[in-house]
Amino acid sequence: MPTAIVSTAVSTDPHLGGSVAHASAAATACLERAGIGPDQVDLLINVGVYRDENMAEPAMSALIQKNVGTNLDYLRSGRAALSFDLMNGACGVLNAVQVAGAFLDTGDAEFVLVVSGDAHPSGRPDPGFGYASVGAAILLSRTTDAGAGFGRVGTAADDGDTPGVVGYIDLDAVGTLGRERITVERDADYTDRLVEFAAAEAARYAAAEGIDLSEVLLVASQPTPTFAAELAGRLGIAPPAVVTVRGVDADPHSSALTFAYHQAVSTGQAAAYPQALFVAAGAGLSVACSVYRGVR
Repeated sequence: MPTAIVSTAVSTDPHLGGSVAHASAAATACLERAGIGPDQVDLLINVGVYRDENMAEPAMSALIQKNVGTNLDYLRSGRAALSFDLMNGACGVLNAVQVAGAFLDTGDAEFVLVVSGDAHPSGRPDPGFGYASVGAAILLSRTTDAGAGFGRVGTAADDGDTPGVVGYIDLDAVGTLGRERITVERDADYTDRLVEFAAAEAARYAAAEGIDLSEVLLVASQPTPTFAAELAGRLGIAPPAVVTVRGVDADPHSSALTFAYHQAVSTGQAAAYPQALFVAAGAGLSVACSVYRGVR
């Protein structure tokens, strides 16, 4: 049975400076919107990348799971819950959809919660960082409707010489401030290369899956404010069918696809389209695509 979206939610509260706080807030709101209790979640996957205080351990998913209250005492709830981090930048959420599908198909999970959140490690705004301090969550389950849900997830990686954008801690420069500093470097031609690569892979995916691009809602990541529109132009998708994240002044990064889909559904933009084409693109260069049928 296909994997379907049960509910989504986002977190944009400026008073929540950390990635864990944003992801936790979005996760809690997502479950409330679905009418699902935290103990009903069998698997929690965190796809956020930039972490509070540059923490390496424990997994951020464990901290988010604690905040949400997902099966913290399996002896009491009668069921266990697994959580882990899966980091692949903007493409991470579609990789998580792949993993969730495997757990759902085998019956090892009834509900899978995919969360995301990125923030500057200092917890304060930094104009050179380039990523928005936001969070998002998407609750997945199986659907008995064979014509609905996510289709195959297609992935591709460019074999170029540079990844386009890199984030790292310069240990020689940060001194005792390693918990507060991060360096993000972007190639001058990163956006141009990314649009071209994403368009080629999205077109290839659409052709392989028999998707009519004139009838889809384009839900894309947002490394720049114009990325989705430029991608749509290359794919021949009309502007009204393009979702651009609004109300965010930087790249939503790992939250971009969930954020865009949530806004499209909440505003009614998605209602006119029978299917959505999710296209994520980011460092690597890397691209992930998946069609979602039965948008609601």
